[in-house]
Amino acid sequence: MRAPDPLLQRLAREPGMATGRRRLVLLLPQLGDFDSLEYAQAIVPALPRLQAAGIGLLAIGIGDPAGAARFCAYTGFPPECLQVDREPELHQALGLYAGLTGAGGPWPGLLLMCAGIGSPGTLAEVLRGYSGDRTAPQRFESPLFALVGQGFQRPFELATVRLANMREALSHWRTYVPRDTYLTQRGGTFLLESDDSLLYSHRDPGLLGFSATMARPLQFLEPWLKASGADREGHPSPSG
Repeated sequence: MRAPDPLLQRLAREPGMATGRRRLVLLLPQLGDFDSLEYAQAIVPALPRLQAAGIGLLAIGIGDPAGAARFCAYTGFPPECLQVDREPELHQALGLYAGLTGAGGPWPGLLLMCAGIGSPGTLAEVLRGYSGDRTAPQRFESPLFALVGQGFQRPFELATVRLANMREALSHWRTYVPRDTYLTQRGGTFLLESDDSLLYSHRDPGLLGFSATMARPLQFLEPWLKASGADREGHPSPSG
């Protein structure tokens, strides 16, 4: 299957992202969104493996240059691989989920989505952040979390990461989100072959749904990545 034309037209204008190599394209929501921050944090440890596999990377988020600079400084995402659009024209052209919208503006829709309405999987994913997940890798090297075991995502580990992300976003809200208009807009992931055929795609169904396998969000990439010294799961392992 050929990749969508609006995406190919955008990539044709970007250095290193035209036909002739494999490319990973992330359409992010607002830069201050949980999904944007968490997805970037998953991608960063895998950057050496992407480079070794010859896969070009481009993320396109909703925001402005000031937000992009803060986003990259906070997450470690490479600035040269991030672009920002003030309007989600490409998201819309690709038919990505706009989220719940209505006459009351974006905030009521966002709050309903946080409650799982019009946002399948969100509540289960929130619960996973608190309850832990033995199928996911651990997030911290910490004596506190080590009390309940090692080698898997312990209770409250992911919730701790998300709390830190929320604190960062809310502390610099107007930097990350210049306008509230597109708070509910969701993103998507597209992996393209060198001939512009589509190897993989995922369209986010709701909040905290940027991957079909949230326990291991980069699992879809494994068939195309070469082994390297980077974390195979695409998760950071900060000290704490």
